Amino acid sequence: MMSMKCKYALKALVRLASDPEQELWHTADISRLENIPKKFLEQILLDLKHARIVKSRQGMGGGYYLVKKPKDISVADVYRLFDGAIALVPCVSLNFYEKCDDCKNETQCLLRNEFIKIREGARAVMSKVTIQSFLDTPRKTLKIRK
Repeated sequence: MMSMKCKYALKALVRLASDPEQELWHTADISRLENIPKKFLEQILLDLKHARIVKSRQGMGGGYYLVKKPKDISVADVYRLFDGAIALVPCVSLNFYEKCDDCKNETQCLLRNEFIKIREGARAVMSKVTIQSFLDTPRKTLKIRK
C-alpha cells in the first residue's frame, strides 16, 4: 500500500504542475489547497528537492517549482523515492533485492516467477502514469490558487 508520504508527494507535484503560468508555490498554499500538514509537506518537498525533482527559491518572491516536466515524472519514480521497492517480495525487487529467509533455492521457488510477473505489470503501469497524466484526467474540482 502506498504511504501517506508518497500520496502527499504526488498531490504536491500535481499542484506544482497544475498552473503552467504559476512559477513558484509557497508551502503554505500547497498545504492549504491539498490538505497536507505543513510540517510534513516541508519534509516531503525537501526529499523531492534532494531527488532533483523540485527546486526552491528563497525570499519574499520565493517558493517551490518543478525542475522536470510533468510528463517526465512517473508514479514509479515518486513511489521508489518514498516507499522503496515496487516488488511485493524482496527477492524479485530490481533496486532493493534481498534473498527471502524462507527460500532455500530461488530457481525452484514456486512463487518467485509469478511475483516477477506482478512486479513487471505494476512497474509498467506505474512508469506510464506521470504527473501530466493526473493533469490530463478530467476532474470536477481543482482549486486554483487565489
